[in-house]
Amino acid sequence: MKALIGLEKFWTLFIGIGAVWGATMMWIDPTGAMWDMDPMLELLRTKMPWPDIFFRNFIPSGFVLLAVNGITQFVAAYLLFKKHRGAQPAVLACGIILMLWISLEWWIWGFNAICNAYFAFGLIEAVLAIIGLKLMHIEL
Repeated sequence: MKALIGLEKFWTLFIGIGAVWGATMMWIDPTGAMWDMDPMLELLRTKMPWPDIFFRNFIPSGFVLLAVNGITQFVAAYLLFKKHRGAQPAVLACGIILMLWISLEWWIWGFNAICNAYFAFGLIEAVLAIIGLKLMHIEL
């Protein structure tokens, strides 16, 4: 169980730090030009609702990324470090949330290496959490 929790700590922190980094990049250059993502902003504008409100730049997307995939991962990591009984369900929720997030990105931008990798990270998180729940004899 220690190895499992160690892996879960790694993945929650890795994904959470990645979300903070991604959000920070969006706030540093809201146009996306600095990292060649400005064409992606136009795709967001064509596929998502209320483009004139939420997708004039990447600033709102940065806040959503931080809230959905940053803070949730850090909460799960905190629960793991505190050995809280809600840690496994939290990790499972984070894995599912990440896979749903990536599914939305696939719909917007199509398949690409980074999205595919992060979907796999979410799947790994979910599988680890299911194993953890089984080892703790908690029903799904």
